[in-house]
Amino acid sequence: MIGFTRRRLYPEPMSYAPPSPSSLRSEEHKPVIPWALWDAGASSFHAVMTTFVFNVYLTSELFGSKNHTSQALSIGLAAAGLVIAVTAPVTGQRADRGGSRRKALAVTTAAVAVCVALCFFVRPDPAFLWLGVGLIAAANVFNEIATVHYNAVLPSISTPETVGRVSGLGWSFGYFGGIIALVIVLFGFVSPGLLGVPEDDSLNLRAVALFSAIWLAGLSLPILLRFPGATAPESGYGAATGRMVSAHKESWVDSYRRLGRTIRRLYRHEPVALRFLIASAVFRDGLAGVFTYGGVLAAGTFGFSTSQVIVFAIAGNVVAGLGAVVGGRLDDALGPKRVIIGSLSGLLIAAAPLLLVQSPGLFWVCGLALCAFVGPAQSASRTYLSRLTKPGDEGEYFGLYSTTGRAMSFLAPALFALFVGLLGDQVWGILGIMIVLALGLALAVRLPTRP
Repeated sequence: MIGFTRRRLYPEPMSYAPPSPSSLRSEEHKPVIPWALWDAGASSFHAVMTTFVFNVYLTSELFGSKNHTSQALSIGLAAAGLVIAVTAPVTGQRADRGGSRRKALAVTTAAVAVCVALCFFVRPDPAFLWLGVGLIAAANVFNEIATVHYNAVLPSISTPETVGRVSGLGWSFGYFGGIIALVIVLFGFVSPGLLGVPEDDSLNLRAVALFSAIWLAGLSLPILLRFPGATAPESGYGAATGRMVSAHKESWVDSYRRLGRTIRRLYRHEPVALRFLIASAVFRDGLAGVFTYGGVLAAGTFGFSTSQVIVFAIAGNVVAGLGAVVGGRLDDALGPKRVIIGSLSGLLIAAAPLLLVQSPGLFWVCGLALCAFVGPAQSASRTYLSRLTKPGDEGEYFGLYSTTGRAMSFLAPALFALFVGLLGDQVWGILGIMIVLALGLALAVRLPTRP
């Protein structure tokens, strides 16, 4: 909207006071819980399919040498990342302008569920490796774009006083949803297989894909049935302020041109938003590295068995979920920047002892501390951006959020591998992740306290 200024959204001076009773009562009429349940459903894809179960099955020797299968999966995920980086901001923008965010969320969520369900047909045979890689890569693309539309709903179901709490609730639902899904998979399908699914032809592991798809689809229905309106909601701090949603159907070329104009506008007129997108891309890659390499380090450096890794993963998700809830309340009280700074500082402090002592007990203490700080940092990052977005532009901004994150996603893996190679021990990969977190912290410190 031409002439729209941030002052109209957030009158100065802006303070981060705790939610007032009236604002809390108003939240009761918004679909906060249905919104958070979507995250709990999506967690089955992250926790079950891409982290602990299906990708482990796909990269096993059932499909060829581990080097070959891991390389194939890396190629597929790299291709998916490229597609996401190119399409995410444009798809979010088109949903904004067309007032079709519910439809966009429904279609992309359904596409994830279909891709996940089709993984059932990936039999333990090298001939099926690329089918599995292709399905996982496609599911990653649809899931990332669905997350853009999901995140864009946040301003519509919250107020400036409660956005941190609502965002933290969503993250916590995601963690706890992943825990429940993992427990069901572990005891229902894997060991001891209480559901009685045969292990012949890896049927029990393939059936996990069907369970994950059903879990995702079922928990996505509440927000689709109680969606908070079109792009221009009637309430919430993302409510429209006179902006009309364009009825003109833009071509994809027009959408990319509009994206270019948006980036130029951010550079010239909204440098805070651009600086935040860059800073968050860096520290979010460090946060991703904490979870990506946590299990690898637990097994390879600290001597955890497979079952111990899964138990630690469940405990870590519990702690991260609780941390997200507490961090969300601190976000409302202190502001998202302070939560981000505190969380990144805590991560660096918790990681340092692991470089000096390789003790399983120390890994439990420091590892759980790391998990406790990851949740608040992730949640506060989302709320910082939500406070910057203009009504009607949420999808485009969160699309850029996704794209910049993908653009920096090589940092933690590259530095992890670099320090392992230079210093000759896996544990030194932690130093690589710490450098990414420290760089993100340095960039975040320069951001204004009040978005």
